Amino acid sequence: MTTDIIAPRNFEHLTHPKYRADIDGLRAIAVLSVVGFHAFPLWVRGGFIGVDIFFVISGFLITTIIFSSLERNSFSFVEFYSRRIKRIFPALLLVLVACYAFGWFVLLTGEYAQLGKHIAGGAGFVSNFIFWNESGYFDNLAETKLLLHLWSLGIEEQFYIVWPPLLWFLWKQRFNLLTITITVALISFALNIGKVHADTVAAFYSPQTRFWELMVGSVLAYIALHKQNIFPEFRQWLDKSLGRILYSRAPEADGRTLRNAQSVFGAILIAIGVLVITKEKHFPGWWALLPTVGAVLIISAGAQAWLNRAVLSNRVLVWFGLISFPLYLWHWPLLSFARIVGGEMPSLEMRIAAVFVAVVLAWLTYRLIEKPIRFGKYSQSKTITLILLMTVVGYMGYNDFRREGLPFRAVVKINKSKVSGNDGGDNGESINECGISNVEEKKLFAVCVQDSRQTPKFALLGDSKAAALYGGLIRTSTESGRWLFIGGYGANGAPVPVLSSNEIYKKHQKLANIAVEAISKNKDIETVVLVTATRALFQLNNESSIEDLSTNKNYEAALAGLNNTVNKFIGAGKKVVLVVDNPTLPDPMDCLNRTTSSDFINQILGNKSTWRSKGSNWRCHLDINRHVELSKKYRNLLAEVASRNPDKIRIFDTTSQMCDLEKGVCLPYKNGRLLYSYSDHISDYAAGLIGQDLNTFLLRN
Repeated sequence: MTTDIIAPRNFEHLTHPKYRADIDGLRAIAVLSVVGFHAFPLWVRGGFIGVDIFFVISGFLITTIIFSSLERNSFSFVEFYSRRIKRIFPALLLVLVACYAFGWFVLLTGEYAQLGKHIAGGAGFVSNFIFWNESGYFDNLAETKLLLHLWSLGIEEQFYIVWPPLLWFLWKQRFNLLTITITVALISFALNIGKVHADTVAAFYSPQTRFWELMVGSVLAYIALHKQNIFPEFRQWLDKSLGRILYSRAPEADGRTLRNAQSVFGAILIAIGVLVITKEKHFPGWWALLPTVGAVLIISAGAQAWLNRAVLSNRVLVWFGLISFPLYLWHWPLLSFARIVGGEMPSLEMRIAAVFVAVVLAWLTYRLIEKPIRFGKYSQSKTITLILLMTVVGYMGYNDFRREGLPFRAVVKINKSKVSGNDGGDNGESINECGISNVEEKKLFAVCVQDSRQTPKFALLGDSKAAALYGGLIRTSTESGRWLFIGGYGANGAPVPVLSSNEIYKKHQKLANIAVEAISKNKDIETVVLVTATRALFQLNNESSIEDLSTNKNYEAALAGLNNTVNKFIGAGKKVVLVVDNPTLPDPMDCLNRTTSSDFINQILGNKSTWRSKGSNWRCHLDINRHVELSKKYRNLLAEVASRNPDKIRIFDTTSQMCDLEKGVCLPYKNGRLLYSYSDHISDYAAGLIGQDLNTFLLRN
């Protein structure tokens, strides 16, 4: 992605490959594919494979420099890394600082703290590890992460850090570099295939499962450098056969026909990848072979192949190739800011405008920042200065994250749900005891606590929706009904209260079994309250809505699994309360008006900006009838479970607390307070409203 192929004059030791305009053209195809996917995802569904093309190009060009320099005994680590720094740091620094500055005036504290973490990760080239631990590249929250695209830069830089020293060492030990390169590529590819189904997010972000794409380019570099003709007799036969098929009079078998066909076939593979591969596929996996093999075929065809010469070497594509790195850096923050400020997918016109601005900024960055710093005098001073600046910017981001988004900025502060609160009532204390004697099992749960003021009478079991509710329950409880809670969210999964052998619930079973067993054996617990997200219960594909519930086919599995859990508790002499999931609305941050352009200017001038509820966003208003319609299958399931044992099972509906029954609408706020904290999880205020009524409900029944 970042590799240039024009050798700066001031480097006298490193050997550089001859400039090829067609590779710049291929780089243009790659970056335009990525931009197209981000800006127009319905049209360019597989455009994200442009990153895989970048990986092949980088592996090819960088390894060509390393191999040729080693063989001439002219390789210099200082020059190599100085060149990388001057190529990458200038544009990256500019984008990181721009995001930090704009975010200062626009982002809420939680968003700004996250941006700070991502800036620090980008400056340290570990973004892929940060995003790996947060969520997936294709999840709905990803579009609001301003620096998400830096994951690929992290992998490239990790390759630059590991590969040159390894090759240098192996060269000194007289190992066969081609054998080593192929071996590393095969191991990485095998890890990719083995991981992609077990953990798609890890396979996407891990350098171990991505290095093979750069290694493929490295193998090509070795073959091209040594002019090794692989399977010469077969290639000659294939060239002659293609000539007979394509032409009325077969040309001389000099390899040109094969190279032309090879280049065209490579382009076809890339085109198929863009059209066929979607974010729903297990990627990279085998699918990544389409863009990588396609890129290898195009590069190996040579600059004189027809497609390379007539299409990829076109001036327009070459121009986009030259600005590809800053264009890649600029386009995503602009699209992401438009998404954050608007609270929803930007309009087509807005996305087109964002892409246009990204192209202009990329060209200006290339002309005014990149070229002057990469070339010219004072190379050593420039390198040292860039390192110091990147360190300062990285610390700025870390400081922002450590100080929780710098809340002194003139923005509203939204607290996420927490165990204790300050909305009045009897604040409870919790202790880390929840009826699970095995210490290692207890550590598996994100939350495993009970009220220390009195022996718990009620138990709460569930996923992150239960965690959001717990603070309100314990705060509004009385001596007649204290609480125990086992559940939450985290790396070990969520204890969705479904006991089932069905494969769709496999990842939840360990925690669910431990929690159900512990609560069942607790003689003090009289009533068990089950809370879980509709999406988790039905294993919906959409991570932010229940729009696909009506077509979901997991009803019988969910019914059987939840019924197993309920029967287990009833068999242990407990009553069960099923809490109806809250309405699904957008992230509350999408329901706040951001600063307008005039607000932004006023903040720069020191004036305060106005923050208010976003009444214009239709997604922030949900008609109650629509809510009931969307959740009909879910409500029917709860009703069917309850009907099987009406004396022991009751249903508590949260609609009256979360919606305005008189107006027939569900809103993200009530009494001037936000009802949601993050995604569609309830806020601490809403937890208090529900907790008060639920505690009363339990004591009366």
